[in-house]
Amino acid sequence: MADVVIQNPILNSPFKEPERHFRFDEDGITDEVVSQRRVSAYFIPIAQPKRKAGGQATLPANEWTAERIKENDLINRIRVRVGQWRAGGYAGVTNTTARLLEHWTNPERERRLFFCQIEAIETIIYLTEVASRFGDSWIHNELKEANDTSNPGLNRIASKLATGAGKTTVMGTLIAWHTLNKIANPQDARFSDCFLVIAPGITIRDRLRVLLPSDPSTIYKALDLVPVDLFDQLNRAKIVITNYHAFKQREKIEAPKLVKSVLGQGENSLFTETPDEMVRRVCREFGSKKNLVVLNDEAHHCYQRKPNGAIEEKLSGEEGQEAKKRDELARIWLRGIQAVKNKLGVRAIYDLSATPFFLRGSGWPEGTLFPWVVSDFSLIDAIEAGIVKVPRVPVQDNAGDGIQPTYRDLWSRIKEDLPRKGRGTEAVGGEPVPPKELEGALKSLYDNYEKSYRLWEANEEARAKGHTPPVFIVVCSNTNVSKLVYDYIAGWEKTLPSGETVIVPGALPIFSNEDAGGWASRPNTILIDSTQLESGDALSADFKKIAHLEIERFKSEYIARFPGRDADDLKDEDILREVMNTVGKVGKLGENIRCVVSVSMLTEGWDANTVTHILGVRAFGTQLLCEQVVGRGLRRRSYAATLQTVDTPQGPVEIEAFTPEYAEVYGVPFSFIPCSGSGPDPKPPVDVTRVRALDGRIACEITFPRLLGYRYEIKSSRLPYEFTEDSRMSITTRDVPTSTTNAPIVGEVSIHNLDDLKTKRPQEVAFLLAKLTLEKYFRQEPPDGVEVKPGQVQDVQAWRFPEILKIAQEWLAECVTCKDDTFPQLLLFTELAHNAADRIYRSIVGASTSEQVLKPILRPYDTFGSTRYVDFDTTKSTMQTDPGKCQISHVVGDSGWEFKLAETLETMPEVVRYVKNQNLGFTIPYTIDGAQRNYFPDFIAVIRDREDPEDLLHLIIEVTGEKKKEKEAKVETAKSLWVPAVNNHGGLGRWGFIEIQDPWETRRLIQSLLASAVRS
Repeated sequence: MADVVIQNPILNSPFKEPERHFRFDEDGITDEVVSQRRVSAYFIPIAQPKRKAGGQATLPANEWTAERIKENDLINRIRVRVGQWRAGGYAGVTNTTARLLEHWTNPERERRLFFCQIEAIETIIYLTEVASRFGDSWIHNELKEANDTSNPGLNRIASKLATGAGKTTVMGTLIAWHTLNKIANPQDARFSDCFLVIAPGITIRDRLRVLLPSDPSTIYKALDLVPVDLFDQLNRAKIVITNYHAFKQREKIEAPKLVKSVLGQGENSLFTETPDEMVRRVCREFGSKKNLVVLNDEAHHCYQRKPNGAIEEKLSGEEGQEAKKRDELARIWLRGIQAVKNKLGVRAIYDLSATPFFLRGSGWPEGTLFPWVVSDFSLIDAIEAGIVKVPRVPVQDNAGDGIQPTYRDLWSRIKEDLPRKGRGTEAVGGEPVPPKELEGALKSLYDNYEKSYRLWEANEEARAKGHTPPVFIVVCSNTNVSKLVYDYIAGWEKTLPSGETVIVPGALPIFSNEDAGGWASRPNTILIDSTQLESGDALSADFKKIAHLEIERFKSEYIARFPGRDADDLKDEDILREVMNTVGKVGKLGENIRCVVSVSMLTEGWDANTVTHILGVRAFGTQLLCEQVVGRGLRRRSYAATLQTVDTPQGPVEIEAFTPEYAEVYGVPFSFIPCSGSGPDPKPPVDVTRVRALDGRIACEITFPRLLGYRYEIKSSRLPYEFTEDSRMSITTRDVPTSTTNAPIVGEVSIHNLDDLKTKRPQEVAFLLAKLTLEKYFRQEPPDGVEVKPGQVQDVQAWRFPEILKIAQEWLAECVTCKDDTFPQLLLFTELAHNAADRIYRSIVGASTSEQVLKPILRPYDTFGSTRYVDFDTTKSTMQTDPGKCQISHVVGDSGWEFKLAETLETMPEVVRYVKNQNLGFTIPYTIDGAQRNYFPDFIAVIRDREDPEDLLHLIIEVTGEKKKEKEAKVETAKSLWVPAVNNHGGLGRWGFIEIQDPWETRRLIQSLLASAVRS
């Protein structure tokens, strides 16, 4: 490994395509920065030696070197084509897809998606909607060949995303893209509205419930994955979320063992479900639906052994047992999907994994990338983009033996001195005596942990905000090793000569479960077997024996937290699963846990973001296993971005990036970026403030309407109209190509055109435009005294349709110009039709001489927003707010004046409550240069300006610096359109707007505004 230490590995913004990376050479990674994106590559696996001294071989120090890097040719070629398509504006997609891509990539989004998430969904969209049309059929041909070899009969597409990079978000975008396209065009066979989401365990299965639109924490709302007006349509999707263990064919008839042995056993037994019966059980919620989309989360668990030419490996001991178990579970997963395809049909299979590689025992060379991977954002890419914590490993020590640092290459030094798996737990009872190297690793890493813990403990403000302690995890090879480590860390029971037992405290005080001679009511350290917990199986007798005290203490705490509930109804595994899955989460059973000792590999989906220290006490044969263990500690604590400067060959560059966070790693021979792990003392964590709505301040809640736009209510019985220059519309082939030539390398050329569209009658076009104009702009008003419910849409003014149809016909004849090879029937395309309807409406409004009343067009879903949903982290300066004036805990300062304005509002007696519009979602739609935008005003203040205490004024406050064209458009829209439209509605409260250039003049300007309103 290179003798280089990189102090800050973050080179790129998480929101943009990577622009630079660290170079590898023959010795490994260097600190030289290359000003371009790293190509997708994997590291050629080293063949295992036929003979190994003393058992498990260790990883060579130079495994990750330039000469062993193999580029992923397919991924890199696809990446180039997707990049060109992205730069060209996403040509060739459906209108629905175009709208979703615009929504996801909008730079004004409050919740921006990571570039890696965008690229993953872009790639799948390109392959589905565009590739074949743009001459890239070779991609489908190569994927078909890969699947025919590895997954006969199944067409899988895999996206490789590093742990912590947001695979669940990508799954949400896939579901939204499929569903909304299927609803827009039910006949389009490329899409489906039925989804079978398969997880590797119960934890991930339960966590993936956020993919259900009906879930209270649904990801579509939390991350703004669909335009608000389309959210309702998502509820039409059928989504089943399961773990692959459900594919195991169950016994359906109980019978004595002798009867089974006589009549037959196995998958085809009379007593066991058939594949069809299993599919009916797992997929019953789909009803009669067919052609599902399958999403495999952590899909590296789903594979088939290489059928021909398999690499035969003789694996023995624990290694052989692990490989056999992996193969068995992989077979269940893959056969389950095949059974679903045979019974219901499968339209597409999307695999998501951080490590889509074949493992040992699969028949493939260990570490071989799944050949159906189409996009890649690797762990090193995620580190350089700051999306995950940076794993730091020992790079040097003073052992003086000339090989790897002791606490890096730990397993090879201690494996012979650890208890074997086959022994009973009694054999490892009594005083826990770990090998000296293991004890040294525990104490050394604990010493570093203690410094982090004391910094957390001293930060009273952070703890008051709900920050939980940092977490230390130990991953062991088997139950007996984990008991040894657990007893050493947490304490153990010693039997005295008299027969009396006493509790000996753990050797690491912060982790000890001993308290005043007894066991603490709330354990600081837990022992878990994640494999047993994730499968849903009952805990083994061995494990229950060593964890029974821990389980009983958590049951007692469960009863204390939830009076009236019966803890006896909970199984032991339910209790431990709840603790494990809530580590680091405020108000949950696992909130106080500081150390987790795992019997086996901690499973994917264990997403505690407070892990800061990791110790591996097991064998690691490949970097893949290293990455899987280290991945459990890579989730960031804070996602608050700041401007940072990075050094590049061209000089310093300022980027928007996250502050580095670190995970200290011992015992895992991990070789990505050699950041020093045990040298310098840990620095205090970045001061992150959680800004959120507080339940105790509900009286300060502020609600606001959400608008899509504005319309005029015209009182006259007849509609005048006048066509002006603004009414005119030109159609060109830039809008919609009308002829496409497809050509092979040799052979006949094929011409594709829109001749069928030309056959539509002009009357059909006029009818559609009149219908759109009527539905968008001419709705009936509710009867007097009838309250309009949020999201309720009024009936159209149907009597006006003949008149609007006549106007549309004249507009088509006078105002539409068809250039190139276009024709009026192109206005039947949805986007062009809406543009035309807007022009027709403006010709009516512009000519109306009667009284016009401006009204708002409310969003059909989420009609009202509220301060009660605000919850985000920030590293910016903050000011605590007055509990009697603001529901949000803090005001965030972007430039300094926000604090002055907030302080003024808090001291004004006229102000009842206020809020800064940050992550609130309050927007004012406006138009500039023909483009639709959203404007985010600065503050809302609710003001008492009349005697009636219920009749309050909602005042929008905008602080304006230098006058710019865009700011003028925003302000003018707010004053002349948004405020009048909302006030004219009659059911949205009273609203006003004020523009302030000097925050120190806020009090005088607001009071002056109120005085002038009283005089008028």
